[in-house]
Amino acid sequence: MKKSKEEEKLFFSGEYIEEHREEMQEFLMQYRAAIKEVSTKLDILDYEFKVKRKRNPIEYMKSRVKLPDSIIGKLRRKGLEESIDSARKNLNDIAGIRVVCSFVGDIYEIADMLKNQDDITLIQEKDYIKNPKPNGYRSLHMVLEVPIFFSDHVEPVRIEVQIRTIAMDFWASLEHKLYYKTGEGKSMHIKDELKECASIITETDMRMQNIQREVERLN
Repeated sequence: MKKSKEEEKLFFSGEYIEEHREEMQEFLMQYRAAIKEVSTKLDILDYEFKVKRKRNPIEYMKSRVKLPDSIIGKLRRKGLEESIDSARKNLNDIAGIRVVCSFVGDIYEIADMLKNQDDITLIQEKDYIKNPKPNGYRSLHMVLEVPIFFSDHVEPVRIEVQIRTIAMDFWASLEHKLYYKTGEGKSMHIKDELKECASIITETDMRMQNIQREVERLN
């Protein structure tokens, strides 16, 4: 039976989640399945790369599915309807995978190989490597839609994939911790220091890329 809008809104309350745990699990299951689907594709691409190029471009991957409280919080901040349908239509990052690569070139190769797969649709792409954020953050962000085949239907599910190098991930992780250590009142000096570190890491990334290309050429 189709739920009313009021029932949909109650989905995110503790009482509704407790009473409709199975429905909540089914909703989040779709995104966990999408993570498995895309992660498997990435594993296969990484293995193919190893066979053909004698090295693995992917160092490691991390994934997560947002919790209901986090989902409703984002809907509220955006001023959107607080419902399952609203979350499905308006939020592209309910499920996410972070892919950490060895070199900058690997980022674009992995991204292209993913986008070229017949069952993947690119919804959105933001290149913060070529166009870093003001604070120095660098990464390639893509929103992909992948079909998930269940026993009685096919569900298109959107998932956010972030691809970055080890150096970019190192900076982003530490910047995040330092940001919350200093809070909103952090000095301009701290901002400048973090941005300078990002520039140094960017230069190091490119030098390592050049060395890697020289090694491949020699081999």
